[in-house]
Parts: sequence; structure tokens; C-alpha cells
Amino acid sequence: MGNTVAREDFEWVYTDQPHADRRKAILAKHPEIKALMKPDYNLIWVVVLMVLAQLIAFYLVKDLDWKWVMFWAYVFGSCISHSMTLAIHEISHNSAFGNCRAMWNRWFGMFANLPLGLPYSISFKRYHMDHHRYLGGDGIDVDIPTDFEGWFFCTRFRKFIWIVLQPFFYAIRPLCINPKPISRLEIINLLAQLSFDVVIYYYLGIKSAFYMLAGSILGLGLHPISGHFIAEHYMFLKGHETYSYYGPLNLLTFNVGYHNEHHDFPNIPGKNLPLVKKIAAEYYDDLPQYNSWIKVLYDFVMDDTISPYSRMKRKLKGDVKQD
Repeated sequence: MGNTVAREDFEWVYTDQPHADRRKAILAKHPEIKALMKPDYNLIWVVVLMVLAQLIAFYLVKDLDWKWVMFWAYVFGSCISHSMTLAIHEISHNSAFGNCRAMWNRWFGMFANLPLGLPYSISFKRYHMDHHRYLGGDGIDVDIPTDFEGWFFCTRFRKFIWIVLQPFFYAIRPLCINPKPISRLEIINLLAQLSFDVVIYYYLGIKSAFYMLAGSILGLGLHPISGHFIAEHYMFLKGHETYSYYGPLNLLTFNVGYHNEHHDFPNIPGKNLPLVKKIAAEYYDDLPQYNSWIKVLYDFVMDDTISPYSRMKRKLKGDVKQD
């Protein structure tokens, strides 16, 4: 458990991210893919049902023993909460109402945010757009760990702790790497979330409030679905920056596992990403891919060549336009 990872820095590259060129090549050969660039209106109803499911769960756990509150927070609440963060990911790409109704997506994202307990939707959208435009960009892409994370979490035990603490690092990393002025929508998101949390606490009590917050934190930490955080961009094979996952947990995560496809076509809803892979199979079938996020987590901890430093990073050229 004390073996030290060999890496001492990120994998610095001096080429552009591969997704723009592949998108151009695929569209030239398969222009029919453009027909998939449309909103997924079913996403609206799925999110509404998920919010209702959590509201029912808040009511059902309010009188349970604490051990059962904790049990259900991990077994059920964590899955719903993590799935909801990925619904918010979809909404950040305007997949619910389309680009022509961008503000509808922002308000709906705040609604989807409510059962998470922590304000997330608006800030996520601002930073996530940077992640797509400037993948691996030094000082811009906050999906890249900090130098401290790469330096300190360098043994198997520390990497395990890093996975447990991922919600914490995702929360503070933007403040360390790329702090932005607080926007009006972020203030609204915060006030709406605090109001909702107070209502849950006042009417249903501390156990429901704990279930809500614990489910969100546990779901984003040591959890099978959290394997996608590492599977998406950590460099398990030298020279490969993005990886797709084609396993069953895509059913709970709005196909976020189709990650090469998503970065190639971020304006195509997750629902249609399997069709992208099917139509342009010759571009995706031979790329490195995963079938188990649990194995990704295990390999990340046990492989002494992999650490938070195992990310491709690049210096950006020219003007950088951020949200």
C-alpha cells in the first residue's frame, strides 16, 4: 500500500485536442449525424421524475433509524444524486430545451439541482464549457487535478483517499486553478438551493436533510458510478486523452460513458450518442475503451504507473474565451 507512483508531472503535449479534427472528418463522411443534433425532450420528464423520487425518499427516511438513513443514502440516494449531476451535465449542453431557449435550460438546471442539497448547476455549466473548448488547457480546464493532488496522492492508500475525497477536490479546484467572478445566476442558484434545504429541514427534519447531503457526497466519492471521473480522461495508455465506456451503467448516467463521442459532438444529447458510435463505427471501434468503471477505480489505485498526474496537459495559444 506504500508503493510510490513513478510519475512526477503531467503528460505535457504540444498538439491540439483530437476531437475537433475527428468531428470534421466524421461529418464529411457521415453528414446524417447532423440530424442527431436536437434537444432530448424526454430528458425533461426523466428529471422531473427523479426529483419526485427524491422528494418521496426524503419523506420516507425522516423517521428511520440513523443506520438505515445512512444505508439508503448510499444504496439509493447516491445513485439518484450522481445520476442527477449527469442530468445537469446534459442540461448544461442545452439538451433539454435546445440552444434557442438557453435560459430555460439554466432555470431547469437549478430545478434539477434542488435534491442535491448543494448549489452546483450554474457554476458547473460555466466551467464545463471551458473543459470542452480547452481540454487539458493549463490554468483553464479545472477537470485537471492541481499540482498538489498529483504530488501528494502518490501511493495506493493515498490514491484511495483521493477517490473518496473527489467531491471536495472538484469543489475547490476551480478556486485554485481558474477562479471566476460570481455571476447573478450563481447567486440565484445559491439562494434557491438554500431555501429548498431550509424547507426540507423545517418540514421533514435533520434525517431527511442528512440523507440529501450524504447521498450527494457519497455518490460522487467511493461509488461505482464515480469511475467515470477517472475513466474519461486519465491516461491509462500513453497518447490517448479521452476514453469511452460501453457498460450497463450508461443507463443511469445519460450515456456519459460515450465520452469520445460526447467530446466529438457535445451538442448531441446523450440519448443519441450510441447512434453516433453506430453510424461512425470505423472511428470509434478501435479506440481504447472500458466495460467496467469499478475496474477503472481498482486499476487506478493498484497500478503504480497511474496517479492524478496521469492527465494530458497543454499550454493554450491565442485568445482564450471563457464563460
